[in-house]
Amino acid sequence: MNEQKTAVLMDSGGDLPYELCAEEGIYYLPLHVIYPEKDYQDGIDIDPLMIYRRFPDEIPTTSTPSPGEVTEVFDRIREDGYERVIAVTISSGLSGTGNTIRLAAQQYEGLEVYVFDTKNISFGSGIWALWAARQLKKGIAFADLIRKMNEKIRDSSVMFYMDTLKYLEIGGRIGKVASMLGSVLRLKPIISCNDDGIYYTVAKIRGESNAKKKLLEEVVKRAAGRRCWVIVGDGGAKEEAEKMKQMLTERLQGMEFLFEKQITATLAINTGPGLIGVMTLLDP
Repeated sequence: MNEQKTAVLMDSGGDLPYELCAEEGIYYLPLHVIYPEKDYQDGIDIDPLMIYRRFPDEIPTTSTPSPGEVTEVFDRIREDGYERVIAVTISSGLSGTGNTIRLAAQQYEGLEVYVFDTKNISFGSGIWALWAARQLKKGIAFADLIRKMNEKIRDSSVMFYMDTLKYLEIGGRIGKVASMLGSVLRLKPIISCNDDGIYYTVAKIRGESNAKKKLLEEVVKRAAGRRCWVIVGDGGAKEEAEKMKQMLTERLQGMEFLFEKQITATLAINTGPGLIGVMTLLDP
């Protein structure tokens, strides 16, 4: 336990590996992926490959953790001797998870809880749990850490190359006409989250190779020679993710590469197979 007695909690939509959370002392709150036969825990007993195998005939629903599940995590945190919690959540513009945690905290006695709405998704959100945990190990005070996280919030960005617009359409993130037009023109989107924490299109590029080059250029432009943490994610495209990692290593001099992994199942539902994602946290 750190001297500040402050715990870090993140939801599974933040995409950090479960094992890394355990190593760093980060409490993990799984979202749910619901199929007829079972309610799966995101990041624990389901991965994107299962989602892709059952596409397109079966498209599951998702749900936030229940208030009871949040309370159970709070109980564990308090029993472990903590007095304060920083709960790192994916964007409130894309999920109600943060609000569920906030409401549960209002009814809970014995912990001071701050919900940090990252306005981001996947690694662009979860990176704040890792950063906060490491800052706490350095001795930063609870209030100072909250202030610094809010000051640096736009230093985290994740951009995704997507092989198809189809699943964004199914998930209600893009219109049918745009999806069909993209398919006809072979347009490959690169998406990210804007300042309000909502998906937006960085670019639509014709052809897979050109779109992946565009993703690389956008990441390099964003880093602009600054020191940064980098994570690469994939949706059933590990070989392509390794290629992206190698190109980033060659282009980003100030890069500290953290890991490469498959995206979480909840993100896979809305993005489909073939995804490549790159997260950068500037000046970590």
